Parts: sequence; structure tokens; C-alpha cells
Amino acid sequence: MKKLLFSKIKESLISILPVTLLVIILNFTPLINLETEEVVIFSVSALFLILGIGFFTLGADVAMTPMGEHVGAGLAKSKKVSLLLIVCFALGFLITVAEPDLSVLADQVGSSLIILFVALGVGLFLILAILKIVFKKDLASMLIYFYMVLFALALLVLAVSPDNFKLIPLSFDSGGVTTGPITVPFIMALGVGIAMSIGGRNSSENSFGLVAMCSVGPILAVLILSMISGGDISAPNLNDYLLPSNVFYSTLLTLVKTTKDVAIALGLVVAFFFIINFFILKLPKKKIVQILIGTAFTFIGLIIFLTAVHVGFMPIGFKIGKELASSSKIVVTIVGFALGLMVVLAEPAVHVLNKQVEEITQGTVSKKAMMIALSVGVGLSICLSVIRIIFGFSILYYLIPGYLISLGLSFFVPKIYTAIAFDSGGVASGPLTSTFILPFAIGVCVALGGNILSDAFGIVAMVAMTPLITIQTLGFTSISKKRFAEKLAMRKILGEEDDQIIKFL
Repeated sequence: MKKLLFSKIKESLISILPVTLLVIILNFTPLINLETEEVVIFSVSALFLILGIGFFTLGADVAMTPMGEHVGAGLAKSKKVSLLLIVCFALGFLITVAEPDLSVLADQVGSSLIILFVALGVGLFLILAILKIVFKKDLASMLIYFYMVLFALALLVLAVSPDNFKLIPLSFDSGGVTTGPITVPFIMALGVGIAMSIGGRNSSENSFGLVAMCSVGPILAVLILSMISGGDISAPNLNDYLLPSNVFYSTLLTLVKTTKDVAIALGLVVAFFFIINFFILKLPKKKIVQILIGTAFTFIGLIIFLTAVHVGFMPIGFKIGKELASSSKIVVTIVGFALGLMVVLAEPAVHVLNKQVEEITQGTVSKKAMMIALSVGVGLSICLSVIRIIFGFSILYYLIPGYLISLGLSFFVPKIYTAIAFDSGGVASGPLTSTFILPFAIGVCVALGGNILSDAFGIVAMVAMTPLITIQTLGFTSISKKRFAEKLAMRKILGEEDDQIIKFL
């Protein structure tokens, strides 16, 4: 276990180092001026982030993924679809209520109603995702239908209440932050367990898509909320993005709150697992002990990670965005692209996704190819978001064409790439996006005098959207290369046959 933990920490060091070095290098330029205290706090937070991601990824491998697979497989084998759906709805609802990422978003806009609506959305769409697996329905067709409904509802919000149109970016952001570090490993593994138990020719392909569906429900729910009670949602308090005067006391408060949130979230997952294990799974004690040890690693890793990003990354992200935008609009756009390339490396759930994709596709989609596609996608999303803040136009000018392209690509690539791509969108927009990239965007918006709710919010939605295009493009290019190689091989064979005929004659 020690050797494995050391390996995970080494991986997380490689992930965190680029974004840390970029911030430190920027500090040596005239563009930003961080105080010595801010640099120290950011650097120490980065070290804790490395530890946190290391512990978390080990815990996900040892506990969260096996738990999800055992629950999915056990419920599927019971052949009681109604029980499967009830448990999955309750699981989706309760885990979402306790998801730390969602709490961060709700705190920033001062509305606890968001948590309730989003949890209902996740629970309902997790049911639809399970039904997709059970009845082997096409993911792309379902996504096309629901995104058409989403955009129609967004236009209805504009028609019914133009004042609440500024809340549309927040609605799409909620779909990204919901699939956080606690829900993703469990929900993805749940899909794998159900799909493998049901079997079928395309069981690997059918196992993906749960995260994608669970990202749609919150958007729909918050759009409805914006129509009925938009007045309860306000712009965030900018004081929350400043470094506190007493860093030690603030860190202690954050640590206590984070410990409570993570304990509730993990407690719900573990409680569900043990209830199901007692009545259905009946796993051996050795497996139970292994899962408990893994849960402890996950618990420690998430506390360290979330405390570090709240204390050290949120205020620094805000200040960098504000000072860069004040210095140069071109530079802040370029830095936004560079941050996107690097920040996705540090998202803990991304490592879980990439590992699972490589295993399920048996190396057809490698971790390296996935990471490059995700990095480029997230880099582009932040770059485009900064351009939107500068010019102040609606996020729908990006989202509608972006989703049309991504859904259109689904007709030309293998279905497994579409499922992986839509899952990746939800996974890429994790806690570091909401606590570093979103404050960065808010800083840019404040410096340029924009509207925070309509201009800065929406960046998480962009981070969730662009990987859909880049990963499906990866699938399209891999098919093209395969077909080209097959044609070359065929020509070579035909060429050899022609030579033999000539010799014979």
C-alpha cells in the first residue's frame, strides 16, 4: 500500500506542478504582483493539493470504484428493476445534496434552493441513465432530445422573464459542478457494474453515459428554478475571494467545514453500500476491510484537497484574473488558455476517468490521449470564456453551436467515444474549476466592469462542453487512421498479387 501511495503522490506532483510554476512565473512579470504572504500560502496549498490528490486517487481505486461496481452488479443480478431505480434515485439525490462542489457554487450565489433542485435533477436523470443501460438505448439520441429541451427552456426563460436570463450561465454551470470528486468514481463504477452484469455485445460501451445524463438534470432543474424564484439568487460577495487577515483561523474554519461536508457525503455512500451489502451483496470480510481502508484514504485526501483549494487557490485565482485583465486583454486570454491546459491535470476525478476508460477499452483509448484531448478542450473553453467576458455576449452563442457540433459528431464516431466524451465533460469541471478558474473569471469580469452572473458564470459550463468536441474528434481521427492503414495494407496485398501475376505470365 505504501508503494502504491507513493506512486499516486508522484502522479499528482506531475499534475499540480505545471499550474503552480505558471503562477509563480507570472509573479516575476510586471503583469501581476502577488505579496510574499500570498506566494507562500499558494505554494503550501499546492503541496497539500499534491498529497490530497494522491490519497484520493488511491482511495478511489481501493474503495469508491469497487463499491460502485459491486452495488451495480448486485442490484442488476437481483433482476428487480424497481428496486434498482429506487436505490439509484435515493443515492443520486443524497450524494448530490452532500457534494462539496455544489455547496461551493450555492454559497457563491447565496441560494440553498439550488442544492435541492439540483439533487432532484440528478436523482431523476440517474434513473433515466440506468434505464438506458437496462434497455440498451442509444445515448446520443437521448442526449440530442434532452439538450433540445434544455435550449428550448432557456429561450422560454428569456421570453417569460428577461431579467432572469442572466441566470442561464449559472444553470449550465450547475451541471458541471454536480459531478464532483465523490459522485464521479461511484456513479461511473455503478454503470460499469450494471452493464457488465446485464452483458450483451456492447456492454463496455453501454457502461458509459451515467455522468453525462446526471449533468443534464441539474441544468434543467436550475432553469426551472430561475423561472420561479430568480430573485433568491444574487452575485457573489467579492470579499469571499480576498485572502483573510487571519489565515490560520480561516484555514481552521475551512478545515472543520470541509471535514463535516466530506464526512456527510462519504457517510451516505458508505451507509448505502453497507445496507445493500447486508441484504443483497454479502461480500466477504476481506473485501469489506479493503473498502473501509480505501474510504479512509478517500476521506483524508478530499479534506486535504478541498481545504487547500479554498484557502490558497480561490483568492489567488481571483487576483490573477483581476490584475491580468487590468494589464492586457490579449495576455489574459492567452494565460486563460494556458491555465486550462494545466488545471485539468489537477482535477482528481479526471485521473479516475482516464484509468477506467483505458481499462474498459483495453487500451484502445489511452490515458495519454484522453489527457491531451481534455487539456486542449479545457484550454479552449477558458480562452473562449475570457473573450466572452471581454465582449459581454450571451453564453448561448457558444453553447448552442458547441452542443450542435458535439451531437453532430456523434453520428460519425463510434458510440463509445460519444459516451466517454459526454462523461468527460462532467468530470473535467471539478472542484479546482469552481475554486480557481471561476474566481479567475470573476476577477477578469470585475476588472472589465462586467456583470458577474451573466458574464463570469458560465465558464464551468464551457469547461464541461469543449471536451465533448475534442474527445469525439480524437475518435474521428483514430477511425480515419485505422481506415487509411487498412487501405494501405489492402493496396500492398493487391500490389503483391499483381507482381505474382506478371511473373507468372
